[in-house]
Amino acid sequence: MKTYNYKRNRELFQKALKVIPTGIYGHLGPTSSCFIPVDAYPCFASRAKGAYIWDVDGNRFIDYMCAYGPNILGYNDEDVEAAVEKQMKLGNCTTTPFAIMIDMAELLVDTVEMADWAFFAKNGGDVTNFALMVAKAATGRKKTILVKGGYHGVAPWTQKLGYPGIVEEDVANNIYVEWNNYDQVEKIVRENPGEIACFMATPYHHPIFMDNELPKKDYWQKIRKLCTDNGIVLAIDDVRCGFRLDLKGSDHYFGFKADLMCFCKALGNGWNFSALCGIDALKDAVSSVMYTGSYWLSAVPFAAGIACINKLKKINAPKIMKSQGKKLTDGLVDIGKRHGFNLIVTGEPSMWYMRIANDDSLMLHQEWVAECVKRGVFFTNHHNLFMNCAMTDEDIEFTHEVADEAFKVVKARNKELF
Repeated sequence: MKTYNYKRNRELFQKALKVIPTGIYGHLGPTSSCFIPVDAYPCFASRAKGAYIWDVDGNRFIDYMCAYGPNILGYNDEDVEAAVEKQMKLGNCTTTPFAIMIDMAELLVDTVEMADWAFFAKNGGDVTNFALMVAKAATGRKKTILVKGGYHGVAPWTQKLGYPGIVEEDVANNIYVEWNNYDQVEKIVRENPGEIACFMATPYHHPIFMDNELPKKDYWQKIRKLCTDNGIVLAIDDVRCGFRLDLKGSDHYFGFKADLMCFCKALGNGWNFSALCGIDALKDAVSSVMYTGSYWLSAVPFAAGIACINKLKKINAPKIMKSQGKKLTDGLVDIGKRHGFNLIVTGEPSMWYMRIANDDSLMLHQEWVAECVKRGVFFTNHHNLFMNCAMTDEDIEFTHEVADEAFKVVKARNKELF
């Protein structure tokens, strides 16, 4: 099986370095992302369709990162793009918003089980930040309980003391707990009576560089009661896995009800907007907070969102992604075993995490992933991966073939470990 060449990618990256800090910054950049080793990965896309992206050298990849989540129906989905085109002819950003904003809000309230209202922004970090502000406005308190290793964006309060640009005041009111440790949360609430505004977490634990972890039995039910009994706002960051588990929300999937739910990635199949959904009891608090942005009420993403969510409902998207994800990951684990590799898969099949456990350094895993990428299967190393509804049985079969060859190559290169 032929491996890819990235000549044009490298030329463009050198060009980008001259005018853009680090060439490509943030989570999509080779210097600060999960694209390790960097020479195995393309830098720039030329087009995308369905389950695939093509790079500037013409190489095709089955994309199991799905743009880090937004691609849920398939790139350039015909129904979503038709809705976008129709709205674009009418307008996008205008002095007063289009009424399609109301349609989008009504659809979310009708779809998400806990939602009595919806507030729109652009990025996931916009709504996690807003959720915290709403909780503080509603309670008059200042402290927040967060789970260690949880990711809620890049605002200063979401980062760690010692990171560049972060000062003590940014994180002074954060209290960190271990995932799934209810007793620890209860102890903190008891030791800080009347001081905790918010408990924020993802519906299940999906940090980087660590196995994903589902909630223990009754964990969320006990957290829900603790928050209710102590006047604490329970905010769930469903930005990453929202709609991949349950169209009614991941809190519904795990059998509890959040006070605030943060959505983004999969809302519009790549057309960028985010939403904070909440309960009626917090509506006045939301209304009291000044929070806005230049493009937050642009109409085109709402058109995309309406088409996207309606199609997700029509095809029962979570069922598709769970089934296909299980087929994919079960096959990868079995193929690895045949070659002596212990591939560990955790999380949910529609948004899973994997690592080769034969060595603790994770270098073997990075090596295997690199060989897959160079043959047209786009994984990353230390982040959860994503399914979308456009991935076919043929795509999964091809992925298994690539994985098989990659395991053979890595095993031959590391004979001392087998």
